[in-house]
Amino acid sequence: MTYFLLGLMGYLIGNIPCSYVVGRLYGNIDVRKHGSGNAGATNVLRTVGKKAAFLALFGDILKGLIPALMGRHFGIEGAMIASICAVMGHCYPVFMGFKGGKGVATAGGMIIGTNPLIALGLFIYMVLVIFVTKFVSLASVTAAIIYPIVCFLIYDNLFVSLASSLLGLLLIYKHRSNIGRLIKGVESKTSLFDKK
Repeated sequence: MTYFLLGLMGYLIGNIPCSYVVGRLYGNIDVRKHGSGNAGATNVLRTVGKKAAFLALFGDILKGLIPALMGRHFGIEGAMIASICAVMGHCYPVFMGFKGGKGVATAGGMIIGTNPLIALGLFIYMVLVIFVTKFVSLASVTAAIIYPIVCFLIYDNLFVSLASSLLGLLLIYKHRSNIGRLIKGVESKTSLFDKK
């Protein structure tokens, strides 16, 4: 019952539509109807701008971090259940017709809350990949593959290995269209490191 309540709490927190709210406040648009159609910080960056994208990113990270910190009172299992459900709530929000974002920032918040050193390593890795290739999706997908491998190597815990693998598979699935565009060579590049 405790784990169920943690999961429900995490899912409801994940439902908070940060990118949608920021898009309305800063650009007076529904980001789901512009750009890639994704309700996430990357699409906010493309459609509204860097300041709005930062706020959306920060909010999405908190959606994973807060449930992880609350769940830690019940061990690593409680932290992962609460925060993975938050990622699910971000990706499939019931209050937004199950049309949400791709979960990377919220997953990042979860990893910060469960293991800050892993989070730091993945953050540095993703920044380098984005800086070199300009593809946020490539950084996200490869980080989703690396994360469960790192968890398997660090934790002697079957639940953590399975939960991190589930999270990685979810993020890869949410990026399936991006993977197709990367293969075809038509994926959009980010303007994150542009000077203007």
